[in-house]
Amino acid sequence: MRFFILGATEAHDADGRPIPLGGPRVRALLTALALRADRPGPVPVDSLIADIWADDPTAAGPCLF
Repeated sequence: MRFFILGATEAHDADGRPIPLGGPRVRALLTALALRADRPGPVPVDSLIADIWADDPTAAGPCLF
């Protein structure tokens, strides 16, 4: 699988076919995770919330995960 995060966020399978990613929040989540792919361990939830809902973190709400 390959991720493209410069410009429009895209993912392609091993054969190069595009994979549907969903809406803008899912794309933002994949981008945030891809940018941290070289770091060991899990990504803290508060970091993801800050990255994805930077304009209004309360919009994530308790049902985020």
